[in-house]
Amino acid sequence: METVHTSQPTYPHNNLTIITHPLVSHKLSIIRNKNTDRLMFRNTLKEISQLMTFVVTQNLPLQLTQVETPLTNCESMILRAPISVVSILRAGLGMSQGIMAMIPEATEGCIGLYRNHDTLEAVNYLIKLPKKHDGLYILVDPMLATGNSAIAAIEIMTKQGISVDQIAFMALIAAPEGVHKLHKHCPSLKIFLASLDEGLNQSAYIVPGLGDAGDRLFGS
Repeated sequence: METVHTSQPTYPHNNLTIITHPLVSHKLSIIRNKNTDRLMFRNTLKEISQLMTFVVTQNLPLQLTQVETPLTNCESMILRAPISVVSILRAGLGMSQGIMAMIPEATEGCIGLYRNHDTLEAVNYLIKLPKKHDGLYILVDPMLATGNSAIAAIEIMTKQGISVDQIAFMALIAAPEGVHKLHKHCPSLKIFLASLDEGLNQSAYIVPGLGDAGDRLFGS
């Protein structure tokens, strides 16, 4: 069987990681499909988030500890610093479930934002962040379109004393316009994607995209 390799749009930035693992690509195709029902969409979003978590966390610092096994004591490694997952509501909740399944000891927070369809600006309606720490904060939203919501969320977090260098932004898909705007605003921010799509249409929706992630996740 012939293997078809699809090309990703190029974007020259060291802090952008596009995760092209075969399982991630396969599950992203399921999520994109307009015929995927809500239950399958939700479960696949959780699964792809779990897979992406391996890459987002691959450089976390560890520390040595002693563990008692059923047979003896041994040296073992544990995470050195706390981790928090912050969802941009509402669609970010679908991704946070996958991350929390991988890191159940992580703390959770959320930032409620919606897009003003006239101005395309992000409007905040809720802030609930975990207790501040010196570890990693994974900020999640399935789609990075204009970049306005991500920038608004990061500004909220930095005003609470969280450094941009502590934040990893994780999304399924993004438009180059949003990535460029986000990196221009936060040059040191690390961005992790499953796909960098073609761009935005006149309504500022990502093309080819996956539709409205929140509507497909929650059915409304």
